[in-house]
Amino acid sequence: MDKTRILLVEDDMNLGSLLKEYLIAKGFDTNLQVDGAKGLLAFKREHFDLCILDVMMPVKDGFTLAKDIRIMDPEIPYIFLTAKYMKTDILKGFNLGADDYIIKPFSMEELLLRIEAILRRTTKSSNQETFLVGNFIFDTNKQLLTKKDAEPIKLTTKESDLLKLLCQYSNQVLERNYALKAIWKDDSYFNARSMDVYITKLRKHLKSEPGIQIINVHGKGYKLIRE
Repeated sequence: MDKTRILLVEDDMNLGSLLKEYLIAKGFDTNLQVDGAKGLLAFKREHFDLCILDVMMPVKDGFTLAKDIRIMDPEIPYIFLTAKYMKTDILKGFNLGADDYIIKPFSMEELLLRIEAILRRTTKSSNQETFLVGNFIFDTNKQLLTKKDAEPIKLTTKESDLLKLLCQYSNQVLERNYALKAIWKDDSYFNARSMDVYITKLRKHLKSEPGIQIINVHGKGYKLIRE
């Protein structure tokens, strides 16, 4: 099973390093960044399952970073960390869509419990069986793309698995190696070429939808753009 990937953005290097070490010890793949601008760059480069954002940071504060991240991925859960016990800050954080808010100082165990609670709620989406792709309804169980007044499109298993991953990561990068290991169980050159073929097939299936694109992200993977 793939590890949960956490983006941790904390400008206090001592606290950030402690948190990173603790989260890694608890089985989370954790990327630490020291300001909001670097955090945003990391989010653009990689896929994450959850973000932990300090509020008061140089260059770009946590609230601004959260807004930028939400534009790229409206569904990603995140937790704010703050040393300021101010009701207005807490309300602002939740109004921005935060899943939780922790006041410093806090215990590592408390943070872990909050992370686990959020992941229990949000990982249910990975079991989603139907997706709206433009005007198509994609049924992952039946491996069907259906649209009103059009013939249903029956997908192969690989096409269906790949489109499901693209939908789960819509409007963000689906990393090439992750997709290969998730579907083909191996990221060999030949499997990579095979995936390219399936991407081309999916583009043909979806070409009637002007608001849908599957784009190549150079050196990274693919992105399903759903307007």
